[in-house]
Amino acid sequence: MTSKSDKADIAVALQYDGRNAPRVTAKGENEIARYIREIAKEHDVPLYEDIILAQVLSRIELGEEIPQVLYVTIARVIAFAYVMAEKVCPVPQRQESKSVDPVPLLTNDKD
Repeated sequence: MTSKSDKADIAVALQYDGRNAPRVTAKGENEIARYIREIAKEHDVPLYEDIILAQVLSRIELGEEIPQVLYVTIARVIAFAYVMAEKVCPVPQRQESKSVDPVPLLTNDKD
C-alpha cells in the first residue's frame, strides 16, 4: 500500500484542436510537474485535479492522442475548462479549424 506522501506529484497537459482527439503535450513528476503547473497558471490555463486520471494520462507518450476509452472522461475535463474560461465549446466542423484553448492541466497537486 502506498501512502499519500509516497505518491509522485504528477501533471499532464493536453491539447485539443476541436476536431481530433486530445493529445498529451506535456507531462512530468515532482519538480517538472510543478514547473508545468507554473507555466499553466502564467497562461491562465485551468487546472483540473484528478489523481487517478493524471496517473493514467502520464503513461501516454508525448504527442499521442488519448485512447478512445478516455473520451467521455476527457470531454468532461474540457467542458470544465470552458466553464472556467467562460467560453462555449465549439462544435467540430468539417472545414479546417484552429486550436481551441484552453485545455486544462491535469494534476494531483493541491496548490
